[in-house]
Amino acid sequence: MTSGSDLAKGATSPSSGRFNRAWLMRYSTLFALILLFLGFALTVDRFLTASNLLNIIQQISMLTIVGAGLTFGFAAREMDLSVGYMVGLAGILVPLLLINGTPLPLALLAGVAAGIVVGAVNSALVTLVGVPSLIATLATGSILYGINFLTTGGRAIYGGLPDSYLFLGQGQFLGIPMLAYAMVVFVLIAWFVMERTIFGRYIYAVGGNLRAAELSGVNGRFYRAAALIVCSLFAAVAGALLAARLGSGQPNAGERYLLDGLATVFIGMTMFRPGTATVVGTFFGALFIGVINNGLNLIGMDTYIQSIVKGIIILVAVAIVSRTTKLKLL
Repeated sequence: MTSGSDLAKGATSPSSGRFNRAWLMRYSTLFALILLFLGFALTVDRFLTASNLLNIIQQISMLTIVGAGLTFGFAAREMDLSVGYMVGLAGILVPLLLINGTPLPLALLAGVAAGIVVGAVNSALVTLVGVPSLIATLATGSILYGINFLTTGGRAIYGGLPDSYLFLGQGQFLGIPMLAYAMVVFVLIAWFVMERTIFGRYIYAVGGNLRAAELSGVNGRFYRAAALIVCSLFAAVAGALLAARLGSGQPNAGERYLLDGLATVFIGMTMFRPGTATVVGTFFGALFIGVINNGLNLIGMDTYIQSIVKGIIILVAVAIVSRTTKLKLL
C-alpha cells in the first residue's frame, strides 16, 4: 500500500520538476507580455482604447513582416544585418517609380525584385565566397545605406504618390487597417512554409545540424541561400508598405527595423520552442516590442529610454536562450 510520504515524493519527482521548468520556459515570456499589457491598461487611460489598439497593430505590422523574414535566416543559422537598409531601399524605390509614372503593380514588383537581388547577393557572399553572414550582410547594409542617400540626396520623397498606394499604408477595410491584413497574410505564408512544408523542415534541419542534413541528402547551400533571400524579400515588402504608411519615401526610415527586427526573433525564441526561431514566436515578439513602445510613448518617456529598455530586453532574451540551448548563429 502506498504511503502518504511516497505520494508526496511522487508529486515532486525529478520528471515532474523538469516538466514544470520546461513549461515555464515555454510560456514565461507570453505571461510577461500579458502582465505588461495589463499593467499599461490599468495605469494609462488611453492605452485600452480601440484607436490605440489599432495603432499598435499598425505599428507592428511592418516590424512583424521584417521579423518573419528574419525567422527564416535564424532558423537556418544565418543572420541578416542589412534588413533595415533594405527596408529603406524599397521605401524609396517604389515612391520614386510611382512619381515617375510607373503603374503601381510594376512599382511594387520592382521593390520586391530589389529585395530578391539583395538577398541573392548576400547568399552568394555567404554560400559561394564563404563570408560569414554577419560580416557579409553588415557590408551590404552599409552599401545600401550609401545607395539610399545617394539616390535621394538625403532628402525625403514627397508628393505625387497615388491614392491607391497610400491606401495600402493608411486605409482601412471594415474598420481594420490594411497594414493589419498585410501582416496577417505574410505571417500566415511564413508560418505555413516553415511549419507545413518540406522546405521549412529542411531550413530547420540545416540550421540544427548542417553536416548531418547534408549527409542526409539536403542541399545545405541552397537552403541557407534561400533563407537569406527570404529575409531581404520580406524586408522589401515592409519597406514598400512603410513608405505608403508615411506618405513619403525616406532613406533612413528603415534603420530602426534592424534592432527591433532582431529583438522580435530573439524574444520569440524564448517561447513555445525555446531556442528555436518560429514565426508564431516572432509575432508575439513583435507584439511585445509594440506594446512596450506604445505604452512608453503614452506615458511620455523619451525615445532614448525606450532604446535602453529594448536593449535590455534583447540581452535578457539572448541570455535565457543561451542558458537553455546551444545558441549558435554564425
